[in-house]
Amino acid sequence: MAGTNRLIHEKSPYLQQHAHNPVDWYPWSEEAFRRAAAEDKPVFLSIGYSTCHWCHVMERESFEDQRVADLLNRHFISIKVDREERPDVDGVYMDVCQLLTRTGGWPLTIVMSPDKRPFFAATYLPRSSRFGRPGMLELLPRISSLWQERRRDLLKSADTIVNAMQPGPMPPEAREPGEANLDSAFRELSHSFDRDAGGFGRAPKFPMPHHISFLLRYWRRTGRPEAFHMVEKTLHALRRGGIFDHVGFGFHRYSTDSGWRLPHFEKMLYDQALLAMAYTEAYQATRDSFFRFVAEEIFTYVLRDLCSPEGAFYAAEDADSEGEEGRFYTWTMAEMRSALDHREYDLAVKVFNLESQGNYREEAGGGRSGRNLLFWRTGMDEMASELDIPVSGLRERLERIRRKLLTIRSTRVRPLRDEKILTDWNGLMIAALAKAARAWEAELFRDAAVRAARFVLDRMGADNGKLLHRHKDGESALPAYSDDYAFLIWALIELYETTFETIWLEKALLYNRQHLTGFWDRERGGFFFTHEEGEPLLVKRKVAHDGAVPSANSVALLNLIRLSRMTGNAEWEEAAARLARSFGGSVSVQASAHTQMLSAVDFSLGPAHEVVVVGERGRPDTEAMLKSLNHSFLPHCVLMFIPAGESRPAIHRLAPYTIPMQGLGQAATAYVCTNHSCRKPTTDPDEVMAVLQE
Repeated sequence: MAGTNRLIHEKSPYLQQHAHNPVDWYPWSEEAFRRAAAEDKPVFLSIGYSTCHWCHVMERESFEDQRVADLLNRHFISIKVDREERPDVDGVYMDVCQLLTRTGGWPLTIVMSPDKRPFFAATYLPRSSRFGRPGMLELLPRISSLWQERRRDLLKSADTIVNAMQPGPMPPEAREPGEANLDSAFRELSHSFDRDAGGFGRAPKFPMPHHISFLLRYWRRTGRPEAFHMVEKTLHALRRGGIFDHVGFGFHRYSTDSGWRLPHFEKMLYDQALLAMAYTEAYQATRDSFFRFVAEEIFTYVLRDLCSPEGAFYAAEDADSEGEEGRFYTWTMAEMRSALDHREYDLAVKVFNLESQGNYREEAGGGRSGRNLLFWRTGMDEMASELDIPVSGLRERLERIRRKLLTIRSTRVRPLRDEKILTDWNGLMIAALAKAARAWEAELFRDAAVRAARFVLDRMGADNGKLLHRHKDGESALPAYSDDYAFLIWALIELYETTFETIWLEKALLYNRQHLTGFWDRERGGFFFTHEEGEPLLVKRKVAHDGAVPSANSVALLNLIRLSRMTGNAEWEEAAARLARSFGGSVSVQASAHTQMLSAVDFSLGPAHEVVVVGERGRPDTEAMLKSLNHSFLPHCVLMFIPAGESRPAIHRLAPYTIPMQGLGQAATAYVCTNHSCRKPTTDPDEVMAVLQE
């Protein structure tokens, strides 16, 4: 097809964005590597994703430039990869980049031999060299010359890189992480905590909601006020900052400054899910309506803008629109004046910190853009006091302003929406919706979670327990990764505890068995990222540390513990213990890099509870019993339900230990077991909660 390359046939929006480049792109395929070998050319690999701002910059600067394309087409075989479709490829070569450059990010640039051995790595590269950063026009001829004249040196370097990436000798099995590791993670987070602005570390700053979830559990275990202070400070600061979309809701990916004011504007499904869970758990732990309010705002955005007609969730929205980062989200003073009446405009200027020259500075040059990004400097109570307005009145006035701005903004050119449906990220959002549905009896969120789960199981699952990773334009494809299994299992457990429909627990057990069968490291323990029958790459990765999303091993650890406690299958708790031991060494080196795993360790240390409720749904006593459980923050508890009056409840087949459990008369009855020791059944919700809150 004239004016296009092979990427025009791909489903990935990121690859399709490059389908009209003059570069002769291939998708990741054996065909590309065979051609590289046949023509004796190195492979130029470029990895990114559709909502990556600097990926767009590099495309406009370099991949749309005929001079760059001519160099690539003459001297290289060029491959484009969507990191969200192929996280296995991205993970391996990102490790290469970090090994060679001590940094990483996207766009990721790798040059390798036709047999996939890398010898050069970088991130963003400009078209021409500037400020010490090599440019494509100078770099590509130099690499081509080295390939022709000093290939032996390049391949020797490649062998060194490949050897450095291989797993070392099997270490002696470490001890399982324990309470000392929880303390270490708390100390490390306390040391990196930004006491002025909340969050952890320096700019650029990511929300890291799994840190929040860990600290909530640590606070519950130890009562340390500093742990909760870090949670509260961070969650409030995130909602005030420019990283939050004050008009349309939802969170941007990260902040380029330490104060959460200037974001990179892309919105990722996984961030919405993980942050919604953090706010939901904070609400359960404190009953502070602020946390529930923010979680509901996140879901409002997701259900409005990221939900497909079938009920599954799209991957992301771009940072750029009309060729400019943040244009969709920022405002000139003239736009504000035309949208609002005089009083509303004056209030917006004060509350949202608007400036005549614009408060939004472009990241690349730092110059004022003339546009304003909306953020709060203080919380609602402080603003109301400063403005001498009752909090309720200020909230109502700001909501009227927000609705007017949203109406105006809806007429703008929207950022690109990446309409891939990914199993793993949908799993996270299903889990978040199910948690919130439980926490405040929200049928809307429960129904949305169920609808998305049905889509994933129907379109991306199979009766044998195998999953696919991506759905796009009616096609499901790509073998699933460990993240897909771990995150979906998590979602299905949450859905069971929300609905008590046994189909969700049955599916969780099915996929858990497949996860163990296809991904388990039989020598060292833990889960590989790719299936044992997956495409061979330079190294078979097994990840424990958490990044922007938790690792599959971290999530799987808690999945195994919860499913073991729910069903009475001790083999899964033994697998959990081996998984924990296999990463004990890395957890001991940097505990705060494994906070999701340590949340599972916190559960394993107990006191942990299994609660089985026998009752009739809809009866006041049953609903009161379940309400007291669902509304509370009980991170060490699994909840099962037996419908009273059924002769053979399906739950008996999945959890045989529940067979003897009967109601006491007609009243809803709870059986509570703590650390493998069961108490007498009770019909008193207060008595149940007293045991669980000990």
